[in-house]
Amino acid sequence: MRLSKYFVPTLKEVPNDAVVVSHILMLRTGMVRMLSAGIYSFLPLGYRVVKKISEIIREEMDAIGGQEFHLPALNPKEIWEETGRVEAFGDTMFHLKNREYVLAPTHEEVMTYHARNVVKSYKDMPQIWYQIQTKFRNESRPRSGVIRGRQFLMKDAYSFDTSWENLDSSYELHDKAYRKIFDRCGLKYFVVGASSGAMGGTGSEEFMVKSAAGEDTVAFCESCGYAANVEVAESRVDAIERDAESKSIYEILTPNVHSIDELCEFLKIDETQCAKSRIYVYDEKPILILMRGNDEVNETKLEKVLGGNVRPAHPEELKDLSGADAGSIGPVGFAGRIIADNRLKDANNMFSGANKNDYHIGGIDFKRDLPAGQEGLPTVEFADFRTVKSGEGCPRCEKHLQVFAAIELGHIFKLGTKYSESMDAKFLDENGKENPIIMGSYGIGVERVIACYIEQNHDANGIIWDKTLAPFQVHLIGLNFKKQEIVDACEKIYNDLNKQGIEVLFDDRDVTAGFKFNDADLLGMPLQVVVGEKKLKDNKCEIKVRKTGERFDVELGDSIGKIKGLLN
Repeated sequence: MRLSKYFVPTLKEVPNDAVVVSHILMLRTGMVRMLSAGIYSFLPLGYRVVKKISEIIREEMDAIGGQEFHLPALNPKEIWEETGRVEAFGDTMFHLKNREYVLAPTHEEVMTYHARNVVKSYKDMPQIWYQIQTKFRNESRPRSGVIRGRQFLMKDAYSFDTSWENLDSSYELHDKAYRKIFDRCGLKYFVVGASSGAMGGTGSEEFMVKSAAGEDTVAFCESCGYAANVEVAESRVDAIERDAESKSIYEILTPNVHSIDELCEFLKIDETQCAKSRIYVYDEKPILILMRGNDEVNETKLEKVLGGNVRPAHPEELKDLSGADAGSIGPVGFAGRIIADNRLKDANNMFSGANKNDYHIGGIDFKRDLPAGQEGLPTVEFADFRTVKSGEGCPRCEKHLQVFAAIELGHIFKLGTKYSESMDAKFLDENGKENPIIMGSYGIGVERVIACYIEQNHDANGIIWDKTLAPFQVHLIGLNFKKQEIVDACEKIYNDLNKQGIEVLFDDRDVTAGFKFNDADLLGMPLQVVVGEKKLKDNKCEIKVRKTGERFDVELGDSIGKIKGLLN
């Protein structure tokens, strides 16, 4: 491809709305342009990368027996109502105003719809169906370029099996295929246990890339390899040591004290002596959640404990539910369900709110005062629903966890019968008995693969592509096209590379050498071949390896062979 004819609208300056490296470089290299918030057009250079990743995905999915579909993005709303996911997705799902249709955020329902109409016998399974299709989600805050968008390209696959054991086999096939895909794409990734969220099912894993641009948070142990999304991560922490003597409960006037830090400053105590109280609403009933000090509630874990969706009580509800506003709420005398974090099981001499504004209580003993002494109130429950922190003990070994931001590349789920039961997708087994189909779901964010690769492979000058994902393998640069001998040499190299099937971007523009070199480093093709007057006098050209900066002076007649050798 001749750069003079190719649409590559590069930018010299960093766009004001871009703060993430991948977003900046995808804009500067002319790979994408934003149409609207969270909606991007892929331009010719960027779309070449999309096609390469898509082809890698197809090859590995086909290798495990996958069959490619192309399903409608526009779905009848009634299909989604069968599974209750219209409500589950809420505002995240796009709805058409003039028709009872939705834009698909994923395709479990549509795949199950087709399965229930054709998969009728155990002889029809196993099946693996996949597609690479556009998805739509009404993200409230789209950001970080293509990492979090409202329209995005996703590979989604679905397995259909007769048993949970066979689902395990399908799940393992996809796990291995995903590792091959990401390995071939040149990504440094790791796998973590994760929450299934709105997808449902019995288990799931995420393929993650460590990045400051990530919106997920991961707990990771370098020593043993333990890794989990903080939504489900556990840690090894010490329980609160019980004081030998318990004080009596006493009330303290604490004017204008609303946070744990303010309480500690006011009373000159450590945060570990405090029990933080937060009220949630579950099944229209209030629940008091107790945490130690500044520990944070992990709402995903809390939902798992309770078995359904919960929400924080609204500020205007707090007074009616507890008798006090936020910052003065506590467990003693609270007329409702109380769940405390496991670290508080044996705690005594603790401080918490008094359930009246500007007052706190000291001397709280969790064994004595909760619930003993509170006649008629439910027994306090204990569970793990805290968010793990860096430096806490790994749950599998004696080392410590790191907690950091990461980008989700892919997610695999054991769906089980969640969709087959709600959509009546059943089959007859060997004994003629009717059973729900056992399903799995497996997704990859195609555009996220690009973003993650760039996050991991760039320098101050631009992107550093490897030969697998690079839009072009060679960037041919001709200097001073007023010299016919330079034009002739470039044309020969260009034609010879094309004959060899080597993808080449030929900078034949009438611009300065510095301009061409800067663009070449910005675009980041694996090899740069420079034809200039000085070296041409000796019948040579220069080859530069973008990743290492190595340079080679090569005889023109040997240039194609050298290029092929460097690319292999």
